[in-house]
Amino acid sequence: MAEILQYVHKDTFLHQLHPYTKIAFIIIVSVMCIIATDPAFLALMGVTMLAIAASGKLLAESLHQLKLIIVMSVVFIAITVITMPNGETLGHVVPQAVPFIGGLIPITTGGLMIGIVLTLRFIVLIFAFQLFLISTQPRDLVHAMEKAGFPIDYVLMFIIALRFIPTLQIEGQRIHEAQLARGYNPGTGFVGKIRSVAPIVIPLVSNALLRSNVLGLTIDMRGYRTGKRTHVRERVFMKRDYAVFAVLAVAGCGFVALVLKGILV
Repeated sequence: MAEILQYVHKDTFLHQLHPYTKIAFIIIVSVMCIIATDPAFLALMGVTMLAIAASGKLLAESLHQLKLIIVMSVVFIAITVITMPNGETLGHVVPQAVPFIGGLIPITTGGLMIGIVLTLRFIVLIFAFQLFLISTQPRDLVHAMEKAGFPIDYVLMFIIALRFIPTLQIEGQRIHEAQLARGYNPGTGFVGKIRSVAPIVIPLVSNALLRSNVLGLTIDMRGYRTGKRTHVRERVFMKRDYAVFAVLAVAGCGFVALVLKGILV
């Protein structure tokens, strides 16, 4: 089973980059996504994210959540079409031939375009952050955030949250398989899926609370806040990091030039 946001141990160019380099990459990509409104440019960024994942041998891991991304994209487009009608009407969700309610909820070019732009932004950001997390060891991320001046309490909460996501996913799958092994049959279809939630959520929450208690005791036993921490391995900037920074600088300058010309907005 594919784990969400779980570090994937590989020896690739992407894994060898300094965490600060990857953070700079995330910042540049996020700023470009937020500012740009051209669907073609956002689609190109999405393809670029997949190309980077392929170069880092992480394409399969990046596409594990593709089904969820597609569902969320459809939801985004549907919401914008319903709530932001603008421009020429292409059709209606409810055909005009239907008595009394025909012509309800128009599908407009403006609403559809806004939905596509928001969807592409969502896809690019998801792929970018997923690449960052699955190619960066948690300890390196902790060290980088500490050196950047983040309070250790916030760093600890962030790392615990990231680690709990794949842990809860695995635990939920195990509980589901245990329920099936015991002969539990919630039924099929949408109603069956709804009925199957409670037998999974209740023990999952109980186990999560137990894990949090054990984690708190472990943190106290390891001397949290008792003194200055030292690191076994210190990450330093290499030539590849400077090369990536140069590429990011060129990409950023080119993006600013296109924005000033009004091409991407």
